[in-house]
Amino acid sequence: MEMNQVRYFLAVCEHRNFTHAARASYVSQPSLTAAIKKLEDEFGGALFLRDRAGCRLTPLGALVRPHIEAVHQQALEARDEAIRYNRLERVPISVGLGETVGQNRVAKSVESYRNKFPEADIELIVDSQSSLLEGLREGSLDVAVTSGEASDELYRVDPLYSEDYRAVVAVGHELSNHSEVSLETLSKTNMLDRLNCEMRESLHQTCAEKGHDLYAAYRSNRVEWLLAMARRGSGAVILPDSSIPEEPNLISLPIAGIEINRNIVALRYLHQPSRPEVEVLVQEMACR
Repeated sequence: MEMNQVRYFLAVCEHRNFTHAARASYVSQPSLTAAIKKLEDEFGGALFLRDRAGCRLTPLGALVRPHIEAVHQQALEARDEAIRYNRLERVPISVGLGETVGQNRVAKSVESYRNKFPEADIELIVDSQSSLLEGLREGSLDVAVTSGEASDELYRVDPLYSEDYRAVVAVGHELSNHSEVSLETLSKTNMLDRLNCEMRESLHQTCAEKGHDLYAAYRSNRVEWLLAMARRGSGAVILPDSSIPEEPNLISLPIAGIEINRNIVALRYLHQPSRPEVEVLVQEMACR
């Protein structure tokens, strides 16, 4: 079944006259009649009954009409999507985010990008490192922002930024009047432990080597829950800069005596073509 057959069939249904349908379709009547005849051959029977008043659908024609209408509608939607895409009227970009990537910096980059390209649709997907890599390979993600490692033989790795870790407490907490905090001091403080922190094992190992032990009064795999406890004064949570909310009731302190930082990268699957607009978004995230 060809698309011109679909159009001609629906035109005849609308006008109930082959001559009028041909005129509305900007085609000669013999061409329209031939296309309808070919369609009838494919379906194995007559689709229209013609008489002096014009024509009407046969039972077979009435049966297949909804399906032909659906095909026509899908074709129109596909055409419109393609036009919007090619004209950059709407550009869907799927961005995967590692579970520990802070919202602040990425949110600013995405907003800045959309100010320049308001036609872009940005979808932000938070997931584990393994799921992000799978999404890149399958093509459901255009780019993944993560602190995890990935093979440069499979993925294009673009450095975005480096950031330090800081201790976050509520205003009024016993540490809130400090200019910095040491590991020894943190070992005497109730800690809010982030289970999926990529620096967690390294931090605890460093503390142990220096003879300190961090006591986790609360544990969670979600940053927002630990921040909720920190706001209540329940303890201190160690977070990367970009994960620390900018709000007056929280204080962030540098950690003295140890260098704790991480590198955030953008990953793209080498075997999937990268669209120009994705390249621009990665550049935007890198220059923030």
